[in-house]
Amino acid sequence: MNQYTGSDFDDFLAEEGILEEVTARAHKRLLALQLQDIMAETQLTKTELAERMQTSRSQLDRLLDPENTAVTLDSLERLARAVGKRLVVELA
Repeated sequence: MNQYTGSDFDDFLAEEGILEEVTARAHKRLLALQLQDIMAETQLTKTELAERMQTSRSQLDRLLDPENTAVTLDSLERLARAVGKRLVVELA
């Protein structure tokens, strides 16, 4: 019999000890996808975005990398302002 029958995917991830890691990566991937959409709509290149943020292109690449979940709120705020948006963070 399947030991996971009746549980949800979050329960499975928690039992495996990877729920927080997977959730952080999912949030970061969503952010990266949203930014890609904004950049495509506004025809903004990574180089132009890096210039607006007053940072390097390689630093921007790290910020957009879904695998790199170690980003600061300050970096996310600057990124949001650079594309004409505001950052909204909430606890749910």
